[in-house]
Amino acid sequence: MREIEKLVPDTSVIIENVVSKKLGKEFNVNEIIIHEAVMAELEHQANLGKEIGKFGLDELNNLRELSKKLKFSIRYSGRRPNASEIRNASLGEVDAMIRELAYNEDAVLLTGDKVQSKVAEVKGIKVIYVEPVIKSGKLKIEKFFDKNTMSVHLRENYKPYAKRGMPGNWETVMLRDNPLKQDEVIEYSKNIIEEAKKRKEGFIEIERRGSSIVQIGSFRIVITRPPFSDAYEITCVRPIKKLNINDYELSEKLRKRIEEQAEGILIAGSPGMGKSTFASSLAEFYAGKNKTVKTIEAPRDLQLSDNITQYAISHGSSQEIHDVLLLSRPDYTIFDEMRNNEDFRLFADLRLSGIGIVGVLHATNPVDAIQRFLGRIELGVIPQVIDTVVFIKDGKVGKVLSLKMTVKVPSGMTEADLARPVIEIRDFENNKLEYELYSYGEETVVIPVQNEKKAPIKELASRQIENELQREIPGIKAELISDNRAVIYVPESEIGRIIGKKGERISEIEKRLGVSIDVQSLDESKAEIKYNLSDRGNSLIFYVSGSLTGKEVDFYGNDGFLFTARVGMKGEIKINKKSKMARRLVKMLDKNQKIILKI
Repeated sequence: MREIEKLVPDTSVIIENVVSKKLGKEFNVNEIIIHEAVMAELEHQANLGKEIGKFGLDELNNLRELSKKLKFSIRYSGRRPNASEIRNASLGEVDAMIRELAYNEDAVLLTGDKVQSKVAEVKGIKVIYVEPVIKSGKLKIEKFFDKNTMSVHLRENYKPYAKRGMPGNWETVMLRDNPLKQDEVIEYSKNIIEEAKKRKEGFIEIERRGSSIVQIGSFRIVITRPPFSDAYEITCVRPIKKLNINDYELSEKLRKRIEEQAEGILIAGSPGMGKSTFASSLAEFYAGKNKTVKTIEAPRDLQLSDNITQYAISHGSSQEIHDVLLLSRPDYTIFDEMRNNEDFRLFADLRLSGIGIVGVLHATNPVDAIQRFLGRIELGVIPQVIDTVVFIKDGKVGKVLSLKMTVKVPSGMTEADLARPVIEIRDFENNKLEYELYSYGEETVVIPVQNEKKAPIKELASRQIENELQREIPGIKAELISDNRAVIYVPESEIGRIIGKKGERISEIEKRLGVSIDVQSLDESKAEIKYNLSDRGNSLIFYVSGSLTGKEVDFYGNDGFLFTARVGMKGEIKINKKSKMARRLVKMLDKNQKIILKI
């Protein structure tokens, strides 16, 4: 056993409890000299609520007790560092002060830091380097888990309990009858932090004043303590089943979208519904096709194969993740658990950079996932960032939505000059329009669209209008084109009679039926108007028959009525290119959609 006159331990061996473990076994000392910088650094870490600071202070207390038993003295020496030196401890400021103390005291420096050891040797300081021993055991909290346990919850002064079952179908089970004491919860917490530092698959992802987030293998652990929480608490979550993409019974249409067009997919759902499990299956699916797959996580809790690289955004910055992904050129990127503004902006930036990306976020229903982007990115950019939303409920794929930008009059509005860019949110499987997203004044609104099954109501209303006027004008046809506007088609010879003197008759009919009425010729309504289209100067020009000069022409597209325009001299209908209607027509022409003109 080695005899040492003076020993100066640095912070690395103090927080690892190395000194107390080796005293009386590998060496004896007459005096241990603790630099005030070590005490200051441990105090600083403890004040920040970090566990390593508490571990170090506990070790100093253990040494004080051992000094009575093994008959050695403890002395504190050296200058207490200032706030700047403590903050820059990772840059070597505190280590330099400890080396200087060992040199001046002609003492042996004990360290578990390889760099500290090498620098001490260069400076001629006597040094003992203790290589960290990676000897991990079983997590103490694991005793509460069985094969069906999803999560375990420990809180001081309350009974420990677990959630057992499957996502969407679980029950709460009490694990013992008597409440946990504070010391017990702290002991579990200490064991978790120690194991995270020892294990290769262990990471302290985030450590703040009052909270720690740890990933150890398949366990994701959140530790909270006062003053952040009112009591010590540990929540330990573990996935209980790993699925592949075939287990989800996806439709052929959705499978094709995922396989060929994973450009901006959101996986949404409530907490504990299986979003991350589905994201893992997608990552494995892409990797199985020999694609390069990366993930962005905080913490890194997705259970994935070794050929998938997992990046921890909590250990880097959004800019670093952005640069690394652009340079490493992955085929697919999975962004797990998007939470704050930086995450949403990073998702959008990566997508607009051309990276195929799948995002995971909490939402109580599918459209809420889209709404969480509002205010974070511009409205017109949303369809380029998100094209598909997959909602996970009870561990299964529920509703799937798709997004598309168009220019139209929003549903419920009737005037043609109200046309604007609208994001249509449709059911992916049946293409049914469910929501419209657009700007209204200074607000961005998401409006539910009435179920298309209600379309027969318009047909019924059209027939009711016909029945009301049939006695007066036999052969009349009516079409309700919106909630408050209808078109009636009557024979040319009856138009004057139905309108009446100074429009009195048609006004009376409108008041009686409660809708605005346009009167058109029944004969002319049967046929489309032939036209030629020309792009000239600042106008789109539709050339129709000169006999239609002065008449009003209705424009129709795939979505029905668009607007009305008057035929000018020589049968020309001019539409200014700067108008909303012209921009809409250009979009339709670019998509090879048919534009229909009727009197």
